Amino acid sequence: MILNNWLVYTLLSIFLYGVWGFLSKLATNHIEPKTALVYDIIGSIVVALVLVTTTEIQWQSDIRGIFYATLIGIAGASATLFFLIAVSKSSVAIVLPLTSLYPGVTVILAFLILQEPISLRQGFGICLAIASLILLCA
Repeated sequence: MILNNWLVYTLLSIFLYGVWGFLSKLATNHIEPKTALVYDIIGSIVVALVLVTTTEIQWQSDIRGIFYATLIGIAGASATLFFLIAVSKSSVAIVLPLTSLYPGVTVILAFLILQEPISLRQGFGICLAIASLILLCA
């Protein structure tokens, strides 16, 4: 079945993040970033309610998982607020590519904390991402 393919979910995620970035600029053209964040979170709650009411969820109670999941929400909402402030003050064509460099932070944290290996190709990719950061900000 096609919906079991991780690539389909990855492509949907890429598309929706792209729409998210575009809509962020539209929203901050009309309302301030803090207000936009509140409505963003309301949208997230709607998705969560649809998920809870239309699928079978096995509630889990591992305190570590709950703690990390809560931190995901805090980090995501904070990042979104900073992103909204940035796009309200600058071009989405500059802000979005820069903020899209976040996987480099993830890879470095995974390397340092989880001892996940970084291949030569991945290391080279991170160096190119840093170069793009410099070029976009120059």
